[in-house]
Formats: sequence, structure tokens, C-alpha cells
Amino acid sequence: MKKLALLALVVMTLFPNLNAQKAPADIQLPDPKIEGGMPLMEALKNRATIREYSDKALDNQQLANLLWAACGVNRPDGKRTAPTARNAQQIDVYVYTEKGVYLYVAEKNLLKGVASGDHRADAAMQPFAAKCPILLVFVANYDKMKGFNDEAREFYGATDAGYVSQNVYLYCASEGLATVVLGSIHRDKIKDLLGFNGKAILGQPVGFQK
Repeated sequence: MKKLALLALVVMTLFPNLNAQKAPADIQLPDPKIEGGMPLMEALKNRATIREYSDKALDNQQLANLLWAACGVNRPDGKRTAPTARNAQQIDVYVYTEKGVYLYVAEKNLLKGVASGDHRADAAMQPFAAKCPILLVFVANYDKMKGFNDEAREFYGATDAGYVSQNVYLYCASEGLATVVLGSIHRDKIKDLLGFNGKAILGQPVGFQK
């Protein structure tokens, strides 16, 4: 028994991220509140980039509303709040938190656990983003882009991620939250951790302004 315990300790020391790869439990989000909010023209007037955040966390209702605004299902046929080329719906939204990384499953209004542990600093190059309670990462999932050539994957992956990012901006403007879109992210580290077939396009922290 002592030898097994010693072996486990050696493995954890040599491979500190091994345990962190274990997926956290899924989180069932509450139904998003999709009525009301700030008028569109006022939200556009208030849209801004903010880089200073408090450590106050968003609750699950705010998170559900945010993700629905980003690219949630808004029609019975399964189409989304953000458009995509050929309705590929290829933009996957990953939610980085202090406790783990989750994939937003819009059809189930669910956060699917992907990796335990705090990986924000491995995704964002900017120190402020690594401390923000929520860091969104938008990934173009090439498995959902059958029939697109390489040039089209690059173009529509970037274009369609931009629509999702702008939805996040407008939701934050409406709700008094702070956000900024990030083009400088650790794409290789993100892909190594999450293991998708595609490209990490943008990061976007969301929180309360300090």
C-alpha cells in the first residue's frame, strides 16, 4: 500500500495537470430570461470595451442569459441567436471558470464539464482576463463544417465567431456587465486541453467592472 501511495504521489508530481484533465460535473442552467432588457439603440450606445473587473461571480441565471444571448436556441427549428454560414452552427462556446472548463450545449441549456481546474491563464495572454470570473472562448468546430474547404473554414469560422462576440457585447451593455474581445489567446494550449478538431478564434472575459 505504501508503495502504491508513493507511486501515486510521484505521478502527480511529475504530471501536475493529469488530475486537472478530469471533467467536472455538468451544470444544468436555469431557463434563460429572454423578455425585457434594454432597447437595442440604447444598448448600442452603451456598448464599450472594459478591461478592469471585480472578482464578483455571475450567478447561474446571469450565465444562462449570457450564453443564450451569445448563441442560444431562439426558434423551434433549433436555429440560434447568432447566424452561421449554411446554418452549420459550428461555433462552440467554452466557459472557463476558476473551477473548470465547460462546453455550452445550447440545445439542452447545459454546461458540459470538460476539464477541472483553473485554466484561464493558459487561455488568455492578458493577466486581467486570467482573473475575470468568466472567460468565454469561441471555437470553430471543423467537424460541423463538412463540405467547407480550408479557406471557407478559416473565413466563416472567424466571421461567425464575430457575430457571437457582438451578441455578448450587446448583452453586457444591456445588463451593465463588462467585457472585451481578445484576439491574442493561447490557441495551441486551448486546443491541447480541449482536444477539438478546429480552431480557437477569440476569447472574451465577462464580469462586473471594478
